[in-house]
Amino acid sequence: MSREDYEIVIGLEVHAELSTKTKIFCSCKTAFGGAPNTQVCPICMAMPGTLPVLNEKVVEYAVKAGLATNCEIERNSKNDRKNYFYPDLPKSYQISQYDKPLCIGGNIEIETSNGTKKIGITRIHIEEDAGKLNHDDLGGGSLVDLNRAGVPLIEIVSEPDMRSAEEAEHYLRKLKSILEYIEVSDCKMEEGSLRADVNVSVHKKGEAFGQRTEMKNMNSFRSIVRAIDYEANRQIDVIEAGGEIVQETLRWDEVSGKTFPMRDKENAQDYRYFPDPDLVAIKLSEEYIEHIKNSLPELPESRKKRYLEEYKLSEKDAKIITSSKYLSDLFEQAGEISENIKAVGNWIISDISRILNETETDPIAIPFDAKQLAELVMLIDKGTINSSIGKKVLEELFENPRSPEEIIKEKGWIQISDEGAIKEVVLKVLEANPQSVADYKAGKDRALGFLVGQAMKETKGKANPQMLNKMFVEEMKK
Repeated sequence: MSREDYEIVIGLEVHAELSTKTKIFCSCKTAFGGAPNTQVCPICMAMPGTLPVLNEKVVEYAVKAGLATNCEIERNSKNDRKNYFYPDLPKSYQISQYDKPLCIGGNIEIETSNGTKKIGITRIHIEEDAGKLNHDDLGGGSLVDLNRAGVPLIEIVSEPDMRSAEEAEHYLRKLKSILEYIEVSDCKMEEGSLRADVNVSVHKKGEAFGQRTEMKNMNSFRSIVRAIDYEANRQIDVIEAGGEIVQETLRWDEVSGKTFPMRDKENAQDYRYFPDPDLVAIKLSEEYIEHIKNSLPELPESRKKRYLEEYKLSEKDAKIITSSKYLSDLFEQAGEISENIKAVGNWIISDISRILNETETDPIAIPFDAKQLAELVMLIDKGTINSSIGKKVLEELFENPRSPEEIIKEKGWIQISDEGAIKEVVLKVLEANPQSVADYKAGKDRALGFLVGQAMKETKGKANPQMLNKMFVEEMKK
């Protein structure tokens, strides 16, 4: 059979670290990057006799995420103990939620090459993160850092509704965007704030779903797409060779581009869930849920629709800008400061997006602010620099952010708009290119572009291109 006879089935379990100031069951800080074991206390280190107290903000953020993804909010919920041993899990159990999660039955709408599709969300529940093992390759051992132990998470479990790596990527990007907009997580994938467990299975079309495998803790869109494609093809090869797929947890190796077995996949009964006796039930009032619903900010779809109507952006451009809250905020703030939102949009859609893609940088990591982008736009509008110099200034803003005016003075990039200086360059270029002059006079308009290009080369890109065009035409008409 060919690969076209198989269908891929994908489900994602997405873990998002919540942007609370303190951990889920204690008052320790959640800041990223602290020295090992400096953000810990007897509670998150699981010392005997300590008792957890639920952080109310965690519940609020989880409900926000549920409402933003069209979930039903459970009025009566609880915390459960999920039992398993791992060196960086100090209690030997994780406090999570089992049969009564906070949010159930939502969905997200995604745009794919085949049109719009709804991806179901089974549940969203709260839980605590584990610590981290720092492996010492030289010493041959591992050190435990418990700074991350007890950091609050929401786990967003999708239905197995995705049928390609493309759909999985679109779903994850849309989910990331929503979480950013409602400001419950910074979603910094490089810091592990957003990571996904990827479940993949294949089956022959028309037959029952196949056995799934799971790839844990993936935090890169590119890796997730590659891993899904590889794992689906691997499973098809196994089936075609007469073998069977084993339910197991896999590790994705970015260098080799392959998956490797880690352990057999656990089932719910392996975790021996039971209600946590140290925590009271979570009961939410209608007024509480309504208050959170009314406090939800503008979501990506709503903002996109507003951009189409208010700024007359194209569907494609509005989608690019609103795909990230950070890009969208940059667009609005820089547009307001510069009073030229169209130019700001063009910079974001073209050069800024290109640099972000080339460097695989998340918009949240853009090193300059709206004021600096607005200043760049205003310098071009005033004629201080041209757009080609503007591109160089933008590169500098990414490398070493500071005032664009400071950059152009430091680099000597101020545009030449002096008529006498430009006329001198124009006459020099005309004298050196008599054939181009003859071509222009013979009706070949492309010759003018060549001459302007030569003049820009002569002035190292600093001449005012509008003045060059006008002066070349005037001189050649004489």
